Amino acid sequence: RSTTGRHQPEFIIGFAISQEQAIQRFREWIQSNAWFRPRDLPQATMDDKMRGVYLPFWSFSMLAKSEWFASIGEYWYRTETYTTTDSKGKTVTRTRTVRETEWWPLSGRHHRYYSGYLVSGSRGLPQQEADQIKPFNLPAIKRYEPYFLAGWLAEEYSIDQTAALEVSQDVFLDQERANVAAFLPGDTHRNLEVSTAFTHITSDLCLLPCYVLSYRYREKLYRFLVNGQTGKVAGVKPISAWRITIAVLLVILLIAAVVTLLALSAQ
Repeated sequence: RSTTGRHQPEFIIGFAISQEQAIQRFREWIQSNAWFRPRDLPQATMDDKMRGVYLPFWSFSMLAKSEWFASIGEYWYRTETYTTTDSKGKTVTRTRTVRETEWWPLSGRHHRYYSGYLVSGSRGLPQQEADQIKPFNLPAIKRYEPYFLAGWLAEEYSIDQTAALEVSQDVFLDQERANVAAFLPGDTHRNLEVSTAFTHITSDLCLLPCYVLSYRYREKLYRFLVNGQTGKVAGVKPISAWRITIAVLLVILLIAAVVTLLALSAQ
């Protein structure tokens, strides 16, 4: 921490995508999925220059310790005799295999170490958008030095460590529940209850590269993002209401045609 009490960046990943490459990614993206987009969308104008900026992310590592309870099901099979009518109208006796499930209660403990989920430290980058441009290639991360920022913008965190920790733990809780479910014995389970506590929590503040662009279409602003390390893109595009309507009508006509053909063949 600094003398002001704010955390200083500890790690950083450098830009591997140039501004020209990022602009090319935008041009390719704006022209893709053309059918459901307005015809003149490729003529959308950049509202400002594409900016390369280091955005703050929190990275947490922690140990999850869980106690769980569930009903475990094991399959067993029996042969059943039944009567039916065959194609000639005669009553016949046949057999079939029926699956049954035997349930029994079980409880236990589970623990796993979790890390690698990056939480946006910027209020200007909602977590949903941050997840869309991930993943970052974390093995390329380096210890932060001020010279990495030369020629680039860098944003200070506006989401503090405590708030980011809550986001991270919610994600790790979901992962822990899924891992407990995969760990259970038997063929199936139900009524799974998992109680988890986190210990050995550590955190790092990282600066990660991103290109941010605002573009304007019919007087409305949209945002486009590029992962400055991998080139992965994310953004919102306007849709063409009349093209969506045409597509829906075509599907309805196709279904109607299939139903009509089936009715004619049945006659």
